Amino acid sequence: MDRNRTGWGDRVFDAVVALVLLAMGLVGTGPAGVNEGIGTGRATYPLVAVAALALAARRRWPLATLAVVTAATTAYLVLGYPYGPILLSFLVAVYTVAAYLPLRTAAVAGGVALAALLVHVVVGVRPPGLLGAMPAAAWVVVPFAVGTTVRLGRESTARSRVDEARRLADAERLRVAREVHDVVGHGLAAIHLQAEIALHLLARKPEQAEAALTAISRTSKEALDELRVTLTVVRRDEAADERAPAPGLAQLPQLRDRLAGAGVPVTVEVTGEPRVLPVAVDLAAYRVVQESLTNVLRHAGPATATVRLRYAADELTVEVTDTGRGPASRAGRPGPGYGLAGMRERVGALGGSFTAGVGPGGGFRVSATLPLEEAA
Repeated sequence: MDRNRTGWGDRVFDAVVALVLLAMGLVGTGPAGVNEGIGTGRATYPLVAVAALALAARRRWPLATLAVVTAATTAYLVLGYPYGPILLSFLVAVYTVAAYLPLRTAAVAGGVALAALLVHVVVGVRPPGLLGAMPAAAWVVVPFAVGTTVRLGRESTARSRVDEARRLADAERLRVAREVHDVVGHGLAAIHLQAEIALHLLARKPEQAEAALTAISRTSKEALDELRVTLTVVRRDEAADERAPAPGLAQLPQLRDRLAGAGVPVTVEVTGEPRVLPVAVDLAAYRVVQESLTNVLRHAGPATATVRLRYAADELTVEVTDTGRGPASRAGRPGPGYGLAGMRERVGALGGSFTAGVGPGGGFRVSATLPLEEAA
């Protein structure tokens, strides 16, 4: 393991663990020998101290720590000293390797440690014989299994965090793409139609062509201003331009005038008492109207449009209808376009409902209901 991956807190904790196990070894080894009827020798406590103190570097150098602890523990057992707290140091060393190293590396290291520990079963001052192999194996298998479980859980948590970060990033990219699509798509559609009008009238009625070019200039400036506001909101590290209003239903008159300049008369009908809306609802309602009217510009042909706003106590209903071509030939291809999908996602994110299809008198109808209490 890279030693730089452990912080000071981990190093202090490991040092404390080493000192605690050292104290347990110095205090508990003698009584363990008495209980087993086995005495201690000159090398007993030095080996206990080496095995315990090596754990101070267990997370910085897990393989080296396991090697030192295994050597000390094996020598301890081969010399015939009693089973005691030194085995706790060995357990911690095996656990650390399993918890902080890749599975293959940890398995090889654990196997080598087990083989070394089993030496005392057949060789030593007081070899326990094959009956001692099972307890010795348990001191490797159990901490290895626990360490592997901890490592897998930690890796799963890390993957979940990465997946969540990726999901949030994707959602943010989709939101930005939707905003830019609505702003740029509407502006370009209006400019395109106004440019066609100017080209058509340039030779015969230059004064009307001039009016269309003036409308193009105004529309492009408004679209750029709105795009600038949108991008400023996205880039939260920069201060928003207080002079530029955030997109909302308050800009509906400008939108209506822009469409009228492009040759699509728009009627706005309001039912209920207009009031200040939550920012998210205000933006969503405006974008639904804007994208619906953009679709009228692009696909409806010669048509008029009606925007209806119905304010209720707990919801706002937005409806846009037109007298143009129906949905069969509207998009030029079967199935809903990106604009309709974007509107549906925008409304659905606020807990509202969205429908689009043939209008009651032909043409096309878009309707969105946005709850006010949940979004407030």
